[in-house]
Amino acid sequence: GQGVDEPLSDTGFRQADAAGVFLSNVKFTHVFSSDLLRAKQARKNMFCKDLEIKHDARLRERKYGVAEGRPLADLKAMAKAAGEQCPSFTPSGGETLNEVRERAKDFFEFLCQLAVEAGQNKQVAHSAASNSLRRSEVQSVFPWTDHCGERELNSVNSGASKQLDANILVVSHGAYMRNWFVYFVSDLKCTLPTAFTKSQLSSVSPNTGVSHFVIKLNKENILRPEINCVCLNQDSHL
Repeated sequence: GQGVDEPLSDTGFRQADAAGVFLSNVKFTHVFSSDLLRAKQARKNMFCKDLEIKHDARLRERKYGVAEGRPLADLKAMAKAAGEQCPSFTPSGGETLNEVRERAKDFFEFLCQLAVEAGQNKQVAHSAASNSLRRSEVQSVFPWTDHCGERELNSVNSGASKQLDANILVVSHGAYMRNWFVYFVSDLKCTLPTAFTKSQLSSVSPNTGVSHFVIKLNKENILRPEINCVCLNQDSHL
């Protein structure tokens, strides 16, 4: 939750370092993190070491109210006593799933606007520079294996430009991200990798699990983009 702002354990630091190595060849243009300590302590990789990490309260974990700081078994017992099931159960003082989703939606719409502005700035930079001084393209070199569906995604988007306006790293929390992904699929009709089922969206990402989405913005309506999920909750680096 949010109320118990514990630091990473030794295991957490090792997992975060492993994720950094896993993403070591990815060049990011922006880095955002939850402002909770366990997310802020995740170290940047070598290709974004010069970028400022921007901490945003909208990326915080779901608020669990009276259940915060207590074992998961206690939360499940509370839900059972209320005649409900996790994760839809909301403890007293906690956030509902809809409230978490609204936070995620608000942050994602902010990212869409950021990407549009990045694209506009790049166009200005290109028009002002000579061919010999053109700004370098941002390469998205993700270390996914074939089972993540990247090959299929690349074939679908084979006509797309290799140049990205924004390549954004977001560090957040399991329950929050699960709600964000459900928003992608249910509201924005995000496509999923082959053999991936919507029921898998209900599972929480393992610690330092990595998910990769390719987002194509619609100039007429940037808040209704085309979204393709390349990989969800990847943990092969652990």
